[in-house]
Amino acid sequence: MDTQEEKPLPSTLYTEEYFLTACEGYDVFLDSEGQQLSRRLSQAFAMADVQPGMRVLDVGCGRGEILRHCMRLGIDAFGIDYATAATAMSRDVILAEQKTLFDAGEADKITYAGVCRSDAKKLPFADGYFDRVLMFDVVEHLHPWELHAAMLEVRRVLTDNGRFIIHTAPNRWYDTYAYPWVRRFRLLLGADADTYPADPRAITPVNQDVHVNEQDLFSMRRALAQAGFHSKVWLDSPPQNRQENLLMATLRYMAFNLPPFSWFFEREEFAVAEKMR
Repeated sequence: MDTQEEKPLPSTLYTEEYFLTACEGYDVFLDSEGQQLSRRLSQAFAMADVQPGMRVLDVGCGRGEILRHCMRLGIDAFGIDYATAATAMSRDVILAEQKTLFDAGEADKITYAGVCRSDAKKLPFADGYFDRVLMFDVVEHLHPWELHAAMLEVRRVLTDNGRFIIHTAPNRWYDTYAYPWVRRFRLLLGADADTYPADPRAITPVNQDVHVNEQDLFSMRRALAQAGFHSKVWLDSPPQNRQENLLMATLRYMAFNLPPFSWFFEREEFAVAEKMR
């Protein structure tokens, strides 16, 4: 039952270790010191179609690489996160980019970037302030009542012609319906049970503690509509890059490209939303 008795997850669950060992894209972040975006972040950011002169808000800014990317594009960017570790890491990334530009003699290219510790349900910004609001890998960490409150706040701070971009994973229907069959099949082929645990969240153990609201294609559309957004929602998956025989390649194509199979086998969800008029 979705009530406000479902208490928010404690911010102390989100430590620097979490962001550097379990939060997707940590390997790219460590290798590039935040100068590059992971495949997932890059794909999600591209949906925003951000242009110079816009104001961007990153809700749940985490390590801060989106803020650094915005600075490199000449865009004013703001980040909020309710984890102390995240705001500290984001500030370090902002300072690193400012120093990089200053040392390169390009101080005139330094745009505004800021970060503060804040709850997504109470954004500390004026109405209609942002052209783009990003919410990457935050949805699954918010109970349904929290997500609704956060989306209402996003709607408030977004300009009338602004755009709200979401990425969340996993697709709930994959974990619930497809993964058990994938697991059985892989174990029959000799895969290690540790690689395919009974609970798919156990693949990244911390997700058993922090994933409280995974979405499917239809629940995401419904949540956005209830918060006053028109939206386009779709599913996708990380590149597989498997070398397989014709039968397996055909089955994989069907699972990931043909509805309704793809509704169950695609792993990730994207959404682009605009305010209802």
